[in-house]
Amino acid sequence: MPRLGVHLQLGHGLRRAAERAAEIGAETIQVFIDNPSAWKRRAAPPKGLAEFRARLAELDIRPVAVHASYLVNLAGPDPAFRRNSIEGLASELTAGRGYGARFVNVHTGSHRETSVEEGVERVATGVAEVLARADDAPAPESADAGAAIPTLLLENAAGGGWAVGATIPELVAVAERAASLGVPEARLGFCLDTAHAWGAGWRVDDPDAIDALLETFDSELGLQRLVMVHLNDSSSEPGSHRDRHQHVGAGQIGARGLGHLVRHPRLADRPFILETPGMDEGYDRVNLERARALRDDRPLEALGPEAFDLSRRTRSAAPSDDDVEGAA
Repeated sequence: MPRLGVHLQLGHGLRRAAERAAEIGAETIQVFIDNPSAWKRRAAPPKGLAEFRARLAELDIRPVAVHASYLVNLAGPDPAFRRNSIEGLASELTAGRGYGARFVNVHTGSHRETSVEEGVERVATGVAEVLARADDAPAPESADAGAAIPTLLLENAAGGGWAVGATIPELVAVAERAASLGVPEARLGFCLDTAHAWGAGWRVDDPDAIDALLETFDSELGLQRLVMVHLNDSSSEPGSHRDRHQHVGAGQIGARGLGHLVRHPRLADRPFILETPGMDEGYDRVNLERARALRDDRPLEALGPEAFDLSRRTRSAAPSDDDVEGAA
């Protein structure tokens, strides 16, 4: 049975965040560990990190995933922006050890009107450099002795803004090039975002199409490398290259597709993370319960109109492709 969780906001304090995870029954979490819209990283771990980790362990909330800053764009050609992206992502991997994180997830980025092939090359070489920098960096004092560097995960893209990684062949090309640069398979995995997949034209609303998608992923990349799922519905049209997250089962993907995915036997041991609207307005609990209902094959209740009238600020817990693929 997959573990279900949310993108947990840490801005109100680590203790409060851990208790919120307990209140809503999260079984796994994803977090930003620093300001997701700035390059500058904190010099020391935040106060209360040890207690936060201890509380998560007590609650058996695992694994912990880190979502990298949405400024990171490994695919882009600008030298200064690329340098900041590599340094920033390596910092996330290093700091993630202190959180006991198993994964650091990052968007593949934008090739910025060059070409997909050039973007693929830059992503792959960037991955190799990021991992090398993380290997050379000393472990943070907050990390357990012998704590491993988190696995780096690339998230599929919706396809807008000169995206790299909107198709399986593009993800394969990145993986193969990274392997040729010496990146071990176990250190580079993938995260399937259902809203991004929908925007890219993957029919994740249809059980047969989902089965075919997983079979293709398995044959081309190895399903063992698909290690995390972002279970997001979408208000965008299929194939629109737009990424607009919606409440679970209340968007265009719907309960049929999302339910088939979360109950899929081939994904039974993966963490499923929600990045759905209104997380700071109580909809973290609502959407997590809706995901549990899908996992248990129970029908979903209709949401009231207020659920669809949330502010832009609170609509999604994590950055969308529309926010990041135009980065330099």
